[in-house]
Amino acid sequence: MYTRQGFSSLPICMAKTQYSFSHIPSEKGAPVGFVLPVRDVRASIGAGFIYPLVGTMSTMPGLPTRPCFFEIDVDTTTGRVLGLS
Repeated sequence: MYTRQGFSSLPICMAKTQYSFSHIPSEKGAPVGFVLPVRDVRASIGAGFIYPLVGTMSTMPGLPTRPCFFEIDVDTTTGRVLGLS
């Protein structure tokens, strides 16, 4: 799918447990003889990479191109915070 969309040249970043090369956190280090089950493949096009998800990883949402704090201000006359709602 990503190749058809023109993203085949993006590098792949593996999203897996930090404790093991496998998908099983209890198998510490570099176990051998395992099959790595990829449960999903996602793309972070803005960041420039594709990432397979392995095991029970959860991911964080990406950040917007313009951070929300640009829309927050304080009215110096009233002391009221603007832009939070």
